[in-house]
Amino acid sequence: MIDEASLLALLQAESSFSAIRAQGAGGQNVNKVSSAVHLRFDIGASSLADGIKRRLLALNDQRITADGVVVIKAQTQRSQELNRAEALQRLFELVDGAARPPKPRRPTRPTLASKRRRLEGKSQRSALKAARGKVGDG
Repeated sequence: MIDEASLLALLQAESSFSAIRAQGAGGQNVNKVSSAVHLRFDIGASSLADGIKRRLLALNDQRITADGVVVIKAQTQRSQELNRAEALQRLFELVDGAARPPKPRRPTRPTLASKRRRLEGKSQRSALKAARGKVGDG
């Protein structure tokens, strides 16, 4: 397992950043300063372990393109450096989540008590319906 500091350094080295203008409200600052950041990280070209690459590509995440490139847009902060750090942190969380293999599912069986409760409920419902009966001819 890779420790957090070395993984962050690796992700930063293999990512490309581009500054863009942020969207939304913010006044004059938004219109003239490119403070938002697009982070692009190519999963296939990275030096991550093959298992992590496979799990990342298998994720159903809208930030991962069909070409296997992670695109993260950070624009919540007013400074470009803070947005850059936020985008890198989000990429780290994505990769860190994929680095942990999922726990295997162990099939379980219903307990005897739950089976009994289910059957009792069915018999009570059956008795209720049977008690309704037909309307007489008379």
